Amino acid sequence: MSVYCAQVIWLCDDSDFLERRYSREHKWLFDGGVSLPASASPHVVPLPMSSEAAVDPEEAFIAALSSCHMLFFLDYASREKIAVIRYSDQAQGVMEKNQQGKIAITRVTLNPDVVYKGEVPDKKTLAELHHRAHESCFLANSVITEIKVII
Repeated sequence: MSVYCAQVIWLCDDSDFLERRYSREHKWLFDGGVSLPASASPHVVPLPMSSEAAVDPEEAFIAALSSCHMLFFLDYASREKIAVIRYSDQAQGVMEKNQQGKIAITRVTLNPDVVYKGEVPDKKTLAELHHRAHESCFLANSVITEIKVII
């Protein structure tokens, strides 16, 4: 068993909290000293009570799924002696009402763009690597969100 921790810190500024006109900006602190500015999404809480410059929970969720998939993909490619020199993903999530009528990230689409050193693997091999990565991803196994990989 592994345990993971993150600290979330929010402080009220001089705005009127009881009138709901307070800043949603806060900090995420991780082990190793990494600190990220975070906020509610401007799609959820209007500016200036949110911040476009900060990471919002919805973006972080999508990035975490993409990152998890990528790390397993790279591991499986290296085991198969397929040399990857660059991996990027323009991941996208859709927030909408789910079947229970609750707002949720219902779909995440991963769009990996992979550059290889030497021969490019065939489509069947790539599909297998992405399938294995998806099946192994701890986060994909932890959510009910539909996750698609476009290759």
